[in-house]
Amino acid sequence: MNKKVGIVSLGCAKNQVDAEMLLFTLRGRGYTIVDDPAKADAVIVNTCGFIDSAKQESIDEIIELGNLKREGKIKAIIVTGCLAERYQDEITKQLYEIDAAVGIGANEQIADVVEQVLGGNGTLELFPDKLDLPLEGGRVLSTPFYTAYLKIAEGCDNKCTFCAIPMIRGKFRSRKIENLIEEAKGLAADGVRELNIIAQDTTRYGEDLYGKPSLDKLLTELCKIDGLHWIRVLYCYPDSITDELIDVMAREEKIVNYIDLPLQHCNSEILRKMHRRGDRASLTALLNKMREKIPNVIFRSTFITGFPGETEEQFEELAEFAKEMNFQRLGCFAYSQEEGTPAAKMPDQLDDDVKQQRADIIMEHQQQVMAEYCESLLDTDIEVLVEGFDRLAECWYGRTYADAPEVDGCVFFTSPQKPQIGSFVTVHITDYLGCDPYGEIID
Repeated sequence: MNKKVGIVSLGCAKNQVDAEMLLFTLRGRGYTIVDDPAKADAVIVNTCGFIDSAKQESIDEIIELGNLKREGKIKAIIVTGCLAERYQDEITKQLYEIDAAVGIGANEQIADVVEQVLGGNGTLELFPDKLDLPLEGGRVLSTPFYTAYLKIAEGCDNKCTFCAIPMIRGKFRSRKIENLIEEAKGLAADGVRELNIIAQDTTRYGEDLYGKPSLDKLLTELCKIDGLHWIRVLYCYPDSITDELIDVMAREEKIVNYIDLPLQHCNSEILRKMHRRGDRASLTALLNKMREKIPNVIFRSTFITGFPGETEEQFEELAEFAKEMNFQRLGCFAYSQEEGTPAAKMPDQLDDDVKQQRADIIMEHQQQVMAEYCESLLDTDIEVLVEGFDRLAECWYGRTYADAPEVDGCVFFTSPQKPQIGSFVTVHITDYLGCDPYGEIID
């Protein structure tokens, strides 16, 4: 066959795992996988369709590939992922560069789709039931060899009023514990040392299969796997943080003291309109309980400013909450009015500049919090996962337990000898650059 296929995967790590499964299917059918799209016969764009900025990134990528197609460098463009699933009635009409638009339920058929479009059979549209998206299957890792994502569930039942994910990805579906353990063992055998647990809502894992949240049981079994050194839990939901989960995180050494907990807001009225439960007092109590039980825990969270009807007083409550809780890792985003979601039809939509100004205020304070965190690391020794050498800075870099892949910062350090990529070393912190600690290796 000797046909070459490239994949451009955009958006979140969950989408990245889907792309890795697509690569495995294509390679199994004899296609050659290339990193440079310009050298491919067909390019698959695995799109994100969550918010406006992500949608625009996907559209820009398709248009740019269309230029390569007109130049004769590639023959076909196939679009899949969330943007295709969300706008299946419009996407090929709006973006004429596309040769095939396929929904996420067609992922197992991707090799047939490539064959058809390279055969010149006209524009193809294929949108089976989104629940046909496979939960199990082989992957070709696109991450560095020492780190990988483990997607433990698909879809979401939370139905937050601002979010389009439930209508794009379908209902929440957990994978069986035994299948996840088997996959994790295979990743560890291939050299993965850091395992990052992901789903639309990781803390709801197991409700559909076992009748109650079972992330604590899954983590306990994962910790028994030889070779894994760090296990990181991402995309958690505050309502499903159980005492059992907190106890497992506190007890198991392999589970890093880091939890990604997107809270979105703290005001009770705004949370109610978001179709989320809780208030400032309950969220404060949860975070304080976790800090008490899990030493040196790092919290990553996200906030939304400018939700419909958010008053100045409600925003100030959010800003005060951010200051009080002192999140070491925090992202704040202006509300995006997504069509098809209940929040998009709510009255009292705020002006874009007001929404962004409020987000900027939160993030300006966050710079101070991150600087204070770096200050707290001075003259301490921390464990670092070595990731590479920065030629511009002329030193090595890596991540600590406080740094999730792609989303957080890194640590720069010097070393008299060349450390092994993917190894864990101890670094003595002597300074920081911006929000990144700097030091020297001591082992």
